[in-house]
Amino acid sequence: MVGNNVSHSKRRTKRRFYPNLQTKRFFLEEENRWVTIKVSAAGIRDINKNGLKATLDKATSKGLIKIY
Repeated sequence: MVGNNVSHSKRRTKRRFYPNLQTKRFFLEEENRWVTIKVSAAGIRDINKNGLKATLDKATSKGLIKIY
């Protein structure tokens, strides 16, 4: 996303809003191995809610990732 920095004098300069990405290791129980993923904070919450395997399968079906 793009927005503006607004100073005290109301001067506007362009800025970017970046996603909150973290590098995180998850244990994939079905394959008995660790998987390192660069994932957003919302993605971490989604993995905690639905499980790693279900989230990876959903991302693969949407075309977001190719292989894990």
